[in-house]
Amino acid sequence: MSRVGSLRGRLLRRLALLFALILLLSGLSAYWSARHAADTAYDRTLLASARTVAGGLYARGRLLEAHVPYVALDTFDYDSAGRIYYQVLGPEGEVISGYDDLPAPPAEARRTDDYPALARFYDAQYRGQGVRVVSFLQPVSEAQFRGIAEIRVAETQGARERMARDLLVGTLWRLVLLVLVALVLVWLAVSMALRPLETLRREVARRASDDLRPLPDTDLTREVLPLVEALNQFNERLRGLFVRQSQFIADAAHELRTPLAALKARVELGLRSERPEDWRETLEQTAQHSDRLTLLANQLLSLARIENGTRAISEGGAQRLDLSLLARELGMALAPLAHARGVALALEAEQPVWVDGDPMLLNELLSNLLDNALAHTPKSGNLVLRVMAPAILEVEDDGPGIPQDECERVFERFYQGPAQVGGAGLGLAIVGDICRAHRAAISLHQVSPHGLRVRVEFPVV
Repeated sequence: MSRVGSLRGRLLRRLALLFALILLLSGLSAYWSARHAADTAYDRTLLASARTVAGGLYARGRLLEAHVPYVALDTFDYDSAGRIYYQVLGPEGEVISGYDDLPAPPAEARRTDDYPALARFYDAQYRGQGVRVVSFLQPVSEAQFRGIAEIRVAETQGARERMARDLLVGTLWRLVLLVLVALVLVWLAVSMALRPLETLRREVARRASDDLRPLPDTDLTREVLPLVEALNQFNERLRGLFVRQSQFIADAAHELRTPLAALKARVELGLRSERPEDWRETLEQTAQHSDRLTLLANQLLSLARIENGTRAISEGGAQRLDLSLLARELGMALAPLAHARGVALALEAEQPVWVDGDPMLLNELLSNLLDNALAHTPKSGNLVLRVMAPAILEVEDDGPGIPQDECERVFERFYQGPAQVGGAGLGLAIVGDICRAHRAAISLHQVSPHGLRVRVEFPVV
């Protein structure tokens, strides 16, 4: 089983990824907000410079002249990252003062609504640099001159970019600090929330391997309580399994001890005798006891195989099987034995009947049902093995049957009722366990005038 890391680590990694995405989006938003703030601040300064230049316009006769004091461009002196250029144009577009090659405003540049002035702001390239330009229209009205002058003031983008960068870095530092603090708080909160699980882990680690007492369920959160309840239910089932195994071992030891003691006593009795006839009788009885012990050992092995088969079925190892074909093959294998006992064995299985199950266990089920029926069917009696749709198996004999008050107990291990003919009382117990493994229902029905019908109904798939 591959390890997936701690829940705390996975949560922190996913939150860190989410915070990183939020940080990226916040950084982009902060940059555009900072750039907008820088453009707003510097646009206001550009317009102020243009107005200062416009304040130095005067007419000399019919000519417009400009007196541009240094203070008009001094607003940017504190920032060495940028340079400023200006240009004054007359009513006819002639250059009156300043740089004569400043770029003109594009046709799509609209008058700004942010300031009460006839001004347009636009970006352009000038002398290989990106610049921000304001075009300001200033009416001039004197005695001999009337017209509108245009003042253009341009500034390189370095100062704006540095201001935006400073604002962005300051914002990102605060966001990064906030994310780190949030991750630390989340780590502390998750650690506190997982404390009941750590307490539960220590409680389980302290216990001995055979300590299956219920885990304490007090002071647990609603999320952890279902886990503890499920563990307690599992422990209860495990305890029941251990009890059944202990009981089974005790019963098996008892059932083995009895025939072994009888076998030993019979052998010792035969050894005391000097007559060959007694030796032969001893050997014959020893063979009978050996057969019983062999049958008991095989049934005990069958019970062990049932446990493995049940686990395989629960883990998805069931196969698609034709129950009619299994019954036909086993019926043909047992036909000589039935004939030797004088029992007529009939098979009724004309069409395929499909079930999901373990072939070994289903063969074991059929074998035990037929062996049990053969043991109780008298000579010249009839035995019918029947497979019907949708998924029903029946074994019917005309033996003495089973009393109604014993129909439930015959599926208990090592139970031997008045109708028991030899054996160790494991045949029908094995059948019951196999039915439970396949989620099949088994029932016993009396047949008139005498006999027994065992019906097994499998789930329809």
